[in-house]
Amino acid sequence: MEQWAARVTPSGDVTPAFGADVHCPYCRNTDSRVVDSRTSDDGSSIRRRRLCPACGRRFSTVETTSLSVVKRSGVVEPFSRDKVVSGVRKACQGRPVTDDSLALLAQKVEESVRASGAAEIDAHDVGLAILGPLRELDEVAYLRFASVYQDFASLGDFESAIAALRHDHASRAERTREGGAGEVEDGAADVRVEVEAVSTDDGGAGDETGRTSASAAHER
Repeated sequence: MEQWAARVTPSGDVTPAFGADVHCPYCRNTDSRVVDSRTSDDGSSIRRRRLCPACGRRFSTVETTSLSVVKRSGVVEPFSRDKVVSGVRKACQGRPVTDDSLALLAQKVEESVRASGAAEIDAHDVGLAILGPLRELDEVAYLRFASVYQDFASLGDFESAIAALRHDHASRAERTREGGAGEVEDGAADVRVEVEAVSTDDGGAGDETGRTSASAAHER
């Protein structure tokens, strides 16, 4: 289960540990009342507006979930999107990858590892969580990164990874062709319906014209 961590925001707001007493930053009173709560857009934190009954002043608290990464050396440190971006950027050197794309990739990685519900995750698992989004972003960078985190030991490992990418491309192309064929068939059916409708309308107009001409001749 994830744990709640405490921190102080740059504005001086208090970020409490889950279940801990929140001291008023003005008078140090341990009691406060929540008057408003708002969840962040990505759902990773909750901002609460509190009222101190002792001094009557208001302050904000931010509750965030903590996620720690266990490195190979055994050192435990907080998960950092910046470190994800830093590691991936090395694999993206010389590739047409923007900073915004890397930031979005780091967000996807964090969402993926947090979905496990664990408070600690192995650094190797973070690397594996990067592979999927990086493969979608740039396949060359993906191969560079995968060679490290999947322990490529020979040229054959690269060839296998490239073959898997080619197979994936072939499967996507096949699905695209099948979808395109279905759209063509639907379009052809629509054209046939329109042609039949036009033919019916023209026939009706022709009959009406014939009846009008016959009536005029008869009157003459």
